[in-house]
Amino acid sequence: MDINTVLFAPEWGFLRFAILIGILISPALGVIGTLVVTRRITSLAGASAHAALGGFGLALFLQRSCGLAFVTATVGALTGSMLAALTVGIVSITAKEREDTVIGAVWALGMSVGLLFLDHTPGYVDWQSYLFGNILLLSRQDLYLVLTLDALVLIPTVIFYPQILAMLFDSTFAELRGVKGNIIYLVMLGLTALTIVLLINLVGIMLVIALLTLPAAAAGCHTGHLRSMMILGAVFNGVFVVSGLIASSLLSLPSGPTIVVISGVVYIVSIGIKRLRTK
Repeated sequence: MDINTVLFAPEWGFLRFAILIGILISPALGVIGTLVVTRRITSLAGASAHAALGGFGLALFLQRSCGLAFVTATVGALTGSMLAALTVGIVSITAKEREDTVIGAVWALGMSVGLLFLDHTPGYVDWQSYLFGNILLLSRQDLYLVLTLDALVLIPTVIFYPQILAMLFDSTFAELRGVKGNIIYLVMLGLTALTIVLLINLVGIMLVIALLTLPAAAAGCHTGHLRSMMILGAVFNGVFVVSGLIASSLLSLPSGPTIVVISGVVYIVSIGIKRLRTK
């Protein structure tokens, strides 16, 4: 097999569709990843994802044990992830607790609750597919979902970019100038949770966490401007997904781990380049 076969043969249409999805999810991941990395709450992505597992487990339990068919897995996951993100934000703002402490507690509690409910849910539950996903098994409906996510993330970011910039780098000054920093912060956490939940169904928890943090962190090694970091983070996301999908197909490797490994290697190289520049 060569790259021409992978990119142009009719039987590899599913791979080309996955590449398209990977390119389209890159803008949202680049923006949210930059906000999370800049705010230094990268572990929030993991906490929200594992709290989503808690909501996922509760939703399946209510469906199968209590007959509540309207409580879908997506609704449960979104509820769990949103609650986790907002809990982190509200506790950090009002109780002045360290974010990393609250995030660690939410992470452990969310995943534990989900596994307890899944253990008592009748029937077979393939929770590992929820953790790892499969970017190669996507549909046209997933394409519309990704486009909706891009709109929900990019439009508020463009409109409120000055306020977001002020909140990230000098929240005290922003508050004095009338910027509602706490509200913007909570909205940012909500968008992070929404991005995680909507993409978990497509690529799984592990790949979402990696794509939210590694490309943005690598971009931060090459630029100190927020807007440039968002754009470069989006570009890195697209490059990592496309190259990972093609490499995994040519080498008969699992796509998700291949994408993560490429992202990690580029991040490590970026750190090395940054250190060489500062010497």
